[in-house]
Amino acid sequence: MAPVIRSAVADDIDHIVGLWHEAGITRPWNDPRKDIERHAAVAPDLLLVADDGGGRIVGTVMAAYDGHRGWLYYLASASDRRGEGIGRALVDEAEARLVALGCPKVQLMVRPGNEGVFGFYDALGYERFDVGMTGKRLIPA
Repeated sequence: MAPVIRSAVADDIDHIVGLWHEAGITRPWNDPRKDIERHAAVAPDLLLVADDGGGRIVGTVMAAYDGHRGWLYYLASASDRRGEGIGRALVDEAEARLVALGCPKVQLMVRPGNEGVFGFYDALGYERFDVGMTGKRLIPA
């Protein structure tokens, strides 16, 4: 059965964090629960899950819109469900919700070592940019 894409609810958080850990997309300096909490305060409908209908979260994506561009974060699918189109469905729904907010473009970042994911995004029409990134932590993890 194809998963249902929906906004996450509080009862999903443990499952979401578990999936992110399984997928290897968490980092020690970012507390995923705090990321979810902060995101929920500004865009609760943009943390999406793919629910298999039996209580299992098999995919996630977190989207954001800053008024200039949209962003995608934490796209993941369960390892035993990869290749079923879950990631594509999550990105499609995130993009649709961003468009509904008036978002004209969407971007994402890919960490070094995860270059294999570029093929996925290439197939979805994403363009690779040659830009430098810089950042500053404002609140300790």
